[in-house]
Amino acid sequence: MNVTIDSEHRLHIRKILVDHDGTPGSLLTILQAIQSACNYLPPGALPMVAEHLQLPLSQVVSVAEFYGSFSLVPRGKHIITFCLGTACHVRGAERILREAAQMLDIEPGQTTEDRRFSLETVRCLGACALAPVMMIDGVCHGKMTPKKLRNILQPLLVEEEVAC
Repeated sequence: MNVTIDSEHRLHIRKILVDHDGTPGSLLTILQAIQSACNYLPPGALPMVAEHLQLPLSQVVSVAEFYGSFSLVPRGKHIITFCLGTACHVRGAERILREAAQMLDIEPGQTTEDRRFSLETVRCLGACALAPVMMIDGVCHGKMTPKKLRNILQPLLVEEEVAC
């Protein structure tokens, strides 16, 4: 399978593969390292991993598709995740999610065209006492309200606009 991959991602992936032995048991660790370095699993990465671990490509793809923490599509620099579990749902998470979608001009599951932000949902973040909960780049923000959301996102939106 000949899938193109940009040179920056290829360098990251090669380093990750060199840092891990070729045992099939290291598959998850390698995929997590690639996800962390590239912010998703680029299509060309999976054949490289399969070859390095001497596994069928179908097995590597199956693992990558099975775990929700992996993304096979490019994601934004900033990952915004909303919990839609029972406690968060009851406390208005949907309303706050709609506000975030409007601010970012994307729907849940999408990434802004400039790849600055991705908006995602999960069924539980494990912080029910803080419901409703939102995470930005792995940092938990609890007891969310639309006003609190705006106070958190607005500076990030402005900061990102200046940086571009």
